[in-house]
Amino acid sequence: MKKVFLIFIWMIFAGMYAAQAQSYAFGLKVGPTVGFQKWSGFDVGALYRYHGALFIESAPEENLFSVYAQAGYHLKGSALRYQRGFTIGGNPYNPPAQEFIFKNIALILGAKKKYSLGGGDSRLYYMIGVRGEYTVRTNLAEYHDPDNISSLTIFPFPEYVNKWNYGVTAGGGVEVPFRELFGMTLELTVHPDFSRQYFQPPIQNVRDPFTGQNRTIEEREIRNIAIELSIGFRFLHKIEYID
Repeated sequence: MKKVFLIFIWMIFAGMYAAQAQSYAFGLKVGPTVGFQKWSGFDVGALYRYHGALFIESAPEENLFSVYAQAGYHLKGSALRYQRGFTIGGNPYNPPAQEFIFKNIALILGAKKKYSLGGGDSRLYYMIGVRGEYTVRTNLAEYHDPDNISSLTIFPFPEYVNKWNYGVTAGGGVEVPFRELFGMTLELTVHPDFSRQYFQPPIQNVRDPFTGQNRTIEEREIRNIAIELSIGFRFLHKIEYID
């Protein structure tokens, strides 16, 4: 996976170098992220966080097709939420959600197909790309208690996080220019992973303090999928050739 990640980096810089010889667009995207995770043997809810990304893309004169590269910071994960509260000293208490956050850097290479919107310079588009990610940090350590059997059987272990992951990105949006060299985008994308963000093999001979017996913690794997809504600022670097 590291080799794939390095290839992504090389392709991004190669694309940026090639873009110097032709018109290209670049900019910034930000927005909310809804993260989902599929845990084997356990149901978890969505995580609501955010993302930010820088992008560069080709900008042919007709603006009906482009290739792009994107590098971003994305908070992914899931959450456990308790449906029922309980009473402490006669007062109702609702336990807070337990959130499992994976702070990832993502590189995406892909293409966009664009369609004229209303006969002007605005464009509708759909996009697809391949994606590589590296997990910079998680918050799993705050839930890990080696002396608590409930913690060991429910929560993921920090040491079983896979740092390198890959998947695809697909979605669509609208591109609206306000001036010749400046515009904005509104974009909805989905990001499923093909790889496992987390893989824990069976752990045997874990002592249960309640029964005094040894037990086995079952194998667990976690995969990411995220949905992102992005608002973007797009700047055009236009190259004109004069004979």
